[in-house]
Amino acid sequence: MQAVFNTQAAVQTAFVQFDLDMDEAPAAISAHERIGLALGRDYALHGITPPIAHLYPQSPLQRGWMATRGRPVRTPASPQVELWLALRTHAWTRGRSFEDIQLTPHHLAQLDTTHCPITRELLGDDNRSIDRVRDDAGYAAGNLAVMSQHANRAKGSRGHQALLDMAASCAAGPITRIGGLAEAEWERLAVLASFVTPLSHEDAARIPLRVLPPNRLRLFNPIQALQALVTRQLATPGWSARLSRLEALLPTDALRGDFNRFLLALAPRVLAAAELQEPHEIRWALEDAWALPLVQKRWARFALQLTPEQAEALVERAAAKKLCPVHVQRHDDATDGWALATGGYM
Repeated sequence: MQAVFNTQAAVQTAFVQFDLDMDEAPAAISAHERIGLALGRDYALHGITPPIAHLYPQSPLQRGWMATRGRPVRTPASPQVELWLALRTHAWTRGRSFEDIQLTPHHLAQLDTTHCPITRELLGDDNRSIDRVRDDAGYAAGNLAVMSQHANRAKGSRGHQALLDMAASCAAGPITRIGGLAEAEWERLAVLASFVTPLSHEDAARIPLRVLPPNRLRLFNPIQALQALVTRQLATPGWSARLSRLEALLPTDALRGDFNRFLLALAPRVLAAAELQEPHEIRWALEDAWALPLVQKRWARFALQLTPEQAEALVERAAAKKLCPVHVQRHDDATDGWALATGGYM
């Protein structure tokens, strides 16, 4: 909470300064202007010159920068701060909502990855992008993922079902690549979108985990959270003991039996890649194991016996018992700050 209070106080002080410098009454400042002024201030306080496209006298961003640039630089800009400012500017220019309480430079740093989760190409400064997974939501914590520019352009504004349709079209032929992506890559995009799309429990339980959730992405469907938790276990040593303890949390013998049958289908594919050392290669082996129809069939048989509430409780209990190698955080309002009511616009 302290960070929230400090941020709000700083913004308020900046607005007072802008009011004095520019002889404008606060009531006359629109939301668009207010955000632009705050952006300009933050560029100045971090010692960065704003993009040249915004350096004209009528621009609120330029006015905010000019009013503040004489002050001492708060902190030298890190690459994460530069990305944060660029993303805020990108959203502001397009009238998109940007949730600025949780979506901080520190949060953006946790999203970074070495390889595109969709095309699996190595990411560098020339091909890396960060964007919203749900196009009808704003820039907010839990709705962002890093991927290649190529995959981002191909995805466009498509949602889960439209991405599934693209994969199906590639599978049916005769054209097997659309937008430069093949069936498997469109499937990964569809699964990525499914994580932040409210689905029925039955539909979510039947989705193969062709891509693991990127860091800090919010998973709306409890059964997919359990699916990702179980799959991730196999990426680190000691997974057999952890999964045995997870199995013990299941309420019936029938569920435990089906859970074991699912693991017997999944584990051999992963064990065959035991010599892999690089984290991204291990991740790909886990994802590719889900391409086997038997793996998905046994998972669906197990998962459909659970309710969403049971799946959520299992994830929380596993996290509490430290059976999960990744952090699990529950959100009472998963879409807080996403601006879904306005389609992601301000």
